[in-house]
Amino acid sequence: MPEKLTFLLGGARSGKSAHAERLITQFPAPWTYIATAHAYDDEMRERISIHRGRRGDGWLTVDAPLDLVGALGSVPDGTPVLVDCLTLWLTNHMLADHDVEAKSARLADVLSRPRGSWFVVSNEVGLGIVPDNALARRFRDDAGRLNQNVAAAADEVLFMVSGLPMKVK
Repeated sequence: MPEKLTFLLGGARSGKSAHAERLITQFPAPWTYIATAHAYDDEMRERISIHRGRRGDGWLTVDAPLDLVGALGSVPDGTPVLVDCLTLWLTNHMLADHDVEAKSARLADVLSRPRGSWFVVSNEVGLGIVPDNALARRFRDDAGRLNQNVAAAADEVLFMVSGLPMKVK
């Protein structure tokens, strides 16, 4: 199995996760799905349920809303991995008032050395208007820096638009 990092970016409902799931299932199971969502409310629990329901047999789900580096480290070498998604992971750290810069740098370092075929999903948040509050601007800036660092380390970068992948790198 190749050691390769594929980074999938796009806006909300652009088809990032579904496309990543199609790509990873080209490899033999089992596939590890590292989920970063934290179910803060009923609506988010429903979203998580839909994501889980769309995956069939062959998937192992690891919940890692904060310790994504640890979750990646626990996956056996050669296992296909899908991380969904970096912006939820970043949000969780921001809400916990963690050192986002240090956490992001450590994650980008780990992602630069995949130990199998790894697929990482993130939202592109820099295409819209400038947010009207400091927290939203900080999130946009931190997500942009994280996405740039992961894209630089990635072997392949895909940008999803309306369910269609565009190869960026």
